[in-house]
Amino acid sequence: MAEKKKLRSSEWFNSDNKKMNFTHRSWLRNQGYPDDYFEGKPVIGICNTWSELTPCNGHLRDVAEIVRRGILEAGGFPMEFPVMSLGETIMRPTTMLFRNLASMDTEESIRANPLDGIVLLTGCDKTTPSTVMGACSVDLPTIVVPGGPMLSGRFRGEKIGSGSMNWMVKEKQKKEGFTDADFREAEVCLSRSIGHCNTMGTASTMATMVEALGLTLPGFSSIPAADSRKKMFAQLSGRRIVEMVREDLKLSKILTREAFENAIVTNSAVGGSTNLIVHLTAIAGRIGVDLKLEDFDTHGSKVPLLVNLKPSGNYLMEDFFYAGGLPVVLNRLKPLLHNEVITVNGKTLGANYADAVCYNDQVISTLENPLQEEAGIAVLKGNLSENGSVIKPSAASKHLMRHRGRAVVFETMEDYHNRIDDPDLDIDKDSVIVLKGVGPKGYPGMPEVGNVDLPEKLILQGVKDMVRISDGRMSGTAGGTVVLHVSPESTVGGNLALVRDGDLIELDVEKRKLHLDVPDEELEKRRKAWVAPEPLADRGYVKLYIDHVEQADKGADLDFLVGGSGSKVERDSH
Repeated sequence: MAEKKKLRSSEWFNSDNKKMNFTHRSWLRNQGYPDDYFEGKPVIGICNTWSELTPCNGHLRDVAEIVRRGILEAGGFPMEFPVMSLGETIMRPTTMLFRNLASMDTEESIRANPLDGIVLLTGCDKTTPSTVMGACSVDLPTIVVPGGPMLSGRFRGEKIGSGSMNWMVKEKQKKEGFTDADFREAEVCLSRSIGHCNTMGTASTMATMVEALGLTLPGFSSIPAADSRKKMFAQLSGRRIVEMVREDLKLSKILTREAFENAIVTNSAVGGSTNLIVHLTAIAGRIGVDLKLEDFDTHGSKVPLLVNLKPSGNYLMEDFFYAGGLPVVLNRLKPLLHNEVITVNGKTLGANYADAVCYNDQVISTLENPLQEEAGIAVLKGNLSENGSVIKPSAASKHLMRHRGRAVVFETMEDYHNRIDDPDLDIDKDSVIVLKGVGPKGYPGMPEVGNVDLPEKLILQGVKDMVRISDGRMSGTAGGTVVLHVSPESTVGGNLALVRDGDLIELDVEKRKLHLDVPDEELEKRRKAWVAPEPLADRGYVKLYIDHVEQADKGADLDFLVGGSGSKVERDSH
């Protein structure tokens, strides 16, 4: 019989240092724990991103209690703890600025405490990658409990998607005469239940990602937050994490190179957010897998689109679940996946989804009859993005996938807001909008502003889309022919910084090309005249971020956080 593995928590409660044991146990006694809680029960940390300032995660206090129930049933000792919560819908200037800070909070909270296994309660966009990143840096048995999407919005007899409607406000005002009263009515209809965005935006994309990586129980990510089956899966996750500790099934055993390739393929098939790139790359960096920007093109760009969800399609996450959800997608993707990888339930990915059944082929199509033949994120290179940039073909306009146009340049976000609706602005439907200063260091934090609104005068002419280029990001709920994550960013002197009004820019997605048609000699002349902008912070975390954040093609993590250091117990000072 194999020797029973010593629990990490025993270093706090049952070590050779009697004084230390007494101190740790006696203080916890004020919560009323009996003797047997300190005598070999696996201590499970419930990492909760609940906050009233994060509406998408507002129900996670209740979810934590259900997870606790499962942990107790399996013989574990549950200990809930809070970490920084990131509410995409509320926080300014952008939650991406704080993703790495929340990951540090998660990592150090886990490392410093007597925890043997971790349950991550996630929901809004950055709460999933930040907590997974932090957990990877410690590498304990870990399972993810995704909070789930909202129920479908309904407005005046039609379904509307949370998030996607936000990008239509200007058009609704200018073209359809929407009043304040109309928008107030839509607000309530849009967000009518607990949960995160109900489109395949970044929150749903990240939930899908963690299941494709093997970090959730099979089928968990697709279930709406308000569905009772979400509670059942949360309770089962509480039971399972205790078993994972006993099996020593750590994150590093699940998050292999093959698991990351599976997530890339899956993201393409569901029409997931471009934000997956910066998050998945950062997670890989924390666990020690060498994932490059080019891998997203190599493994994902030729994958067909199978899921008909907004913003790349017509349906919402609730419809996706009723059609069979992610299990159907992973079953139909079998020929393109590494099916032998291990997942949190101890079974292989292929075994978990072998019996999945589709109930609506209009929502989830097949490899033989896809919605789009090649829908994965394309990685573009050229003199305008030497280290790479990205575009989401499934959400772009086909007629603009090969385009040559005259640049209309905005040096900052403020410059854009001040001039975009100026009737005298020299811009037409064939122009290319270029937005600078919104990269990781420049904003700072790389906000979701890449899909900037079109000029009012062009909207009134019926223009629906234009090529837009920036070093920023785009919400997963948005669409358009938008080139994002340009690296190096303008703030550090990438060629994006040198673009001027009237320069010709060539976009050719098929050839993976983004080219600024300006001679090298002229670019060099402009570079010599270029002056780097002043840093936007001189103290605190924001300065730390600006000084150490890596470029988008590397995941925008802090350089000193890349690579995990494991879950060793630090020497106690008592």
